Amino acid sequence: RGYMTKYDCSSADLNPIGAISKGDLKKMLNWASDRYQWNVLSEIAGAPPTAELRPIAESNSGQDAEHSQLDEEEMGMTYAELGMFGTLRKLSRCGPVSMFRKLSVTWATSLSSRQVAEKVKRFFFYYSVNRHKMCTITPAYHAEGYSPDDNRFDLRQFLYNVRWPRQFSVIDQLVEQAEEKVLGGPSETK
Repeated sequence: RGYMTKYDCSSADLNPIGAISKGDLKKMLNWASDRYQWNVLSEIAGAPPTAELRPIAESNSGQDAEHSQLDEEEMGMTYAELGMFGTLRKLSRCGPVSMFRKLSVTWATSLSSRQVAEKVKRFFFYYSVNRHKMCTITPAYHAEGYSPDDNRFDLRQFLYNVRWPRQFSVIDQLVEQAEEKVLGGPSETK
């Protein structure tokens, strides 16, 4: 399960929106809609993201049928959250524990430590399950800095233990510590 299909958008010779996040793409579509008065672009930006793998549900009135599958519901996270996870993972080089620590501060007013932990663990589980799909060229051993293949600068691991046992255990300990601090004693919830 995942929202990256190997060779889907990456199979063309030119992919003009391939490196643009969904949030930035929506902003660009809304800007172009306003700037050039192309209303269809704002309709596209406002459409709920869906993989459309299930049939559209019929409405009682026969009009405005709704999608029965929405990406954010299926993923258990919003695209805004996914963008933040991706930015922290790639640009800040965060693993599960450092991402949890950063997001615990960033989201402290809206989510509990346990909720942040669940979201971070969910992201890293699905990231590790789907990472191999992001390697569009057969992974190779890189014995030197130069390589003629296009992935020569992407030397990240592509196969992960999806359980992340050490990292998730550390996150669980940090959640327990945070809950003890808030409650003034050992946490009763697991």
